[in-house]
Parts: sequence; structure tokens; C-alpha cells
Amino acid sequence: MEDILRPIYQERASNPNTLGILIMEKREEISPETDNFDTILLVVVADSEQKWLVKHYEYEDKSAALHVIKQEVLEDWINTSRYRLAIEWIINGRIIYDRNQYLEKLKETLRVFPTEKRKLKLAIEFSKLTRNYTEGKNLYHSGDYLDAYSRMLRSLHYLARISIIDKGYHPEVMVWKQVKRIDSQIYKLYEELIRSKEDIKKKVELMLIAIEFSINKIIDICSDHLLDIMRERNEPWGYGELKVHPEAEPYIYDLVNVMDYLITSGKIEIALEETKSNAIFHRKYTVK
Repeated sequence: MEDILRPIYQERASNPNTLGILIMEKREEISPETDNFDTILLVVVADSEQKWLVKHYEYEDKSAALHVIKQEVLEDWINTSRYRLAIEWIINGRIIYDRNQYLEKLKETLRVFPTEKRKLKLAIEFSKLTRNYTEGKNLYHSGDYLDAYSRMLRSLHYLARISIIDKGYHPEVMVWKQVKRIDSQIYKLYEELIRSKEDIKKKVELMLIAIEFSINKIIDICSDHLLDIMRERNEPWGYGELKVHPEAEPYIYDLVNVMDYLITSGKIEIALEETKSNAIFHRKYTVK
């Protein structure tokens, strides 16, 4: 198969701008990891006018997708899980060209999963978890039980991903297959939600309790990234200052929910500062 596809990537391998090329082949008939293509070719380049180029091919009744990705884009995907398939390609793909061991080093980084990268990913997943849980809770109280149920499923998904990351693994595309092996307790919550004979209102009610309990258990490990940012200085932070901090950028859209949970849990406290009006104060935040 590689021989057939060689003309597609051979010219790129000789280009000094190319850092590495790997191939990922479909392992099952249904293959979410490869977008159901028989083969993925990933070409990483140091610089490119187009950040992400994709081309599709057919050969011998099979299909292939070529992804040419700028280095900084790929590394952002890996750090923030913005495009989870790329992580699986790096972990499971076979290197066919590697300049200065770029892809080998990337594979090793993913295998080791350094603490700082893990902290960021936990913060990202926690921000999504708290957003969906809060929305689900509000929908439940407004009587929108089907929508609340949908948010509970999403909350469980992010809870599962947090559990996987905390144990030192990268979440796979088929996360529930993975979490069944790694964390039977979270998997049991998922089974209870989808298989319970209770009416939908009762299902959501029980899940709200279970997920809130789980959030309280993981809040320490998931808040480290944001609290480390806030400890960079002794003065209280305005929300707008945190929102534009480059290290918090991957989860700024859900930052308000994370802050709310950290205030409720006592990890962050509110500091009021005077304004020109005697009746209005700036609301700022500091690590307790």
C-alpha cells in the first residue's frame, strides 16, 4: 500500500520544509480514527501559506486522505485537543520520513504526557464539563428535561475524558470503549443514565447529584492550571485580565463557569475594589 501511495508524498519528503511524514492505516471496517478512509497520510511542514491542506485520493477501490499541516497548528491541536484525530495519528501512525527525529520526539512527548500539558488538558475538559453541567441544571429547573438529559450525556463525556487524562492517557475518539477499561465507576454512571428504566426527569435528577459529587472530587486536579496562572502575581485579577491571558486562551469561552465553581468551592475569593461610584465596586479575584 505504501508503494502505491509513494508518488503522493515522495516529492514532499525531499523538500527541506518538510519535518516528517507518517502513515495511518484503517484497522477496522468502521474506522472513526481515519474518518473511514483506508489510509491517512500526515505531512508536517515547518512553514506554509495554507495552515492545513487536505486532499482525497482513490486507489485500487480504496481511499486515502493527505493532510499537510503546519507545525504550529499540529502542536496546538495536540496541546488543546482541538482536533483529536491528529493525536491518534501521531500515537498510532507509522513514520515513513522524519527530519531530525521530529515525529519520534512528538510521539515520545505524547507517550510521557508531561505534567504541564496534562494540567492544561484537564483545565480544558473541566471548563466544558462545568459549562454543560450548569446548563443541564438550569434546563432541569426550567422543566426542559430532554435538553437537560442531553447536557448530562455531554457532562459524562467530559468527566470520562478527565478520568482518562488524570490516569496519564490521551482520550481516544471512541472514549467510552477506552474508559470502560480505565475507570469502571465513570462507565457505570454512563450505563445508568442510558439504561435506567426511570422517567427522564428522574434520570436527570439522579445524574445531577452524581455528577456534582464527581466534580467536587476532581476540582483540585482540574483547577491547578488556572490557579497557577493567578499565582503569578499577588494582586487580585480582573476577569478581563484572566480572559486575555495567553495560557488561559484554550478555555476562555467557558472560563466564567470554572471561576464560579472555584469561588463556590472556596479556592478563589472575591476582592471588591472601589470605583468612582460609592455604590459600585470592581469585582476581582484572588487565590484563597
